[in-house]
Amino acid sequence: MNDYEFTLKFRLPDASEDPEQYVARLAKAGCDDALVGIGQRGRIALDFTRTARSALEAIASAIRDVKKAIPGAALVEASPDFVGLTDVAEIAGFTRQNMRKLMLGNAATFPVAVHDGKPALWHLANVLTWLREQQKRPIDVVLLEVATTTMTLNIARETRQLPGAILPKDLAPLFV
Repeated sequence: MNDYEFTLKFRLPDASEDPEQYVARLAKAGCDDALVGIGQRGRIALDFTRTARSALEAIASAIRDVKKAIPGAALVEASPDFVGLTDVAEIAGFTRQNMRKLMLGNAATFPVAVHDGKPALWHLANVLTWLREQQKRPIDVVLLEVATTTMTLNIARETRQLPGAILPKDLAPLFV
């Protein structure tokens, strides 16, 4: 059993409702291991630290608990996933300049950005895997597991919007 730290952002079923009304219901539904953010109208974010056998088990159970408390809530994003170089540097214990130097000096093997703009964004799991495998840097395996799971969920969430898309059986129930 490990403690998994992750954030889940949801769109509320009725954007005009005050999200504060859900806080007590979330705790009662099993989300008492999360800090709840209600700063944006029509949205709610939960920052979890959940103990489970796997990141997928932790995140899936958290999604089920949120949906139990807020029927009709739709997952918008799971994180950590999308990161810039500054984020990666902070997570890996580097300076941003060092991280940029690693990226530019290893352009052939460095992961391709998900968004190549200002700022460029990568999937954290891909960069952590690259650091571990290509640079032989020590990486927190629990963080890598969470980042891989959140990346998979975010890709599945986007994929399900495609006509005829079929999700893996273990992920499909999370989007009902």
